Amino acid sequence: MAWQSNQTSGSDFILLDLFHGTPVPQVLVARTLVDLLVALLGNSTILLLIWADPLLHNPMYFLLSQLSLMDLLYICTFVSKMVLVFLSGDRRISFIGCSFQMFLFTTLAGSECLLLAVMAYDRYMAICQLLRYPILMRPRVCVLLVLVTWLGALLNAMIHVIYTLTLPYCGSREIHHFFCEIPALLKVVCVDTSQYEKGVFVSGVIFLLPPISAILGFYGSILSTVLGMGSRQGLRKALTTCSSHVIVVSLFYGAAIIKYIVPKSYHTPEQEELVSIFYTIITPMLNPLIYSLRNKDVARAFWKVLGK
Repeated sequence: MAWQSNQTSGSDFILLDLFHGTPVPQVLVARTLVDLLVALLGNSTILLLIWADPLLHNPMYFLLSQLSLMDLLYICTFVSKMVLVFLSGDRRISFIGCSFQMFLFTTLAGSECLLLAVMAYDRYMAICQLLRYPILMRPRVCVLLVLVTWLGALLNAMIHVIYTLTLPYCGSREIHHFFCEIPALLKVVCVDTSQYEKGVFVSGVIFLLPPISAILGFYGSILSTVLGMGSRQGLRKALTTCSSHVIVVSLFYGAAIIKYIVPKSYHTPEQEELVSIFYTIITPMLNPLIYSLRNKDVARAFWKVLGK
């Protein structure tokens, strides 16, 4: 406690050092740095390829570029801070820095929930409404859909973050988490937050269940349409096109449901941290690999750019 009183100011928070307390922290840090580099390289490459190759200038890859942008923001903001805390030994984060982390994470999590549903809608239109697809998913519509995902998430983040920051914090202001996330901050608030926590739960349900229901509906329609064609080649092509997105959806929504829908009594703070690692490290690293390894268009664009 003496260390904390010497190292903190009235407006500073103290973050958890995720690596200390583990048997081999240096190994975990090295692994995290490798994951960070893989995620940076993978997502930056996808953004570059989509920008450089005219054949990738279509709705599917425009939406994928937004996902890669979100992943870059995740890793640059949260993973870099986590590694810096370990290397410097300074676990402090300013009130402004904590506010920024909360706002950015809440915005990114909400926008990705909505974006994954928009990506499923795009695949539904491309397969089930093929003749009308160029009109229904024209560039203006794509931009509008992306703006809705960002603005909806921004509005939700502003409401929650502004309210959370007005609450009184007490004691050492030590957050049992490796970045500032609303559920973690509520644990160091000096007043009863049970009513507000119900609001956070409702917000999580709104941002999770409707998109999940929409995604299931879209892929149900896709499966029904393809099976109705009676073409093995069509089924194989549809599965190849949609499988990457299904994997990403399963990883993201699975972690989100555990974090925001499953009651707190069913998971410990350590398990919550593990789930948060999915958002900030695992999925940003895996997403470009999942979308590129089985995607011939991305592979072709990569070799084309590399050849130049």
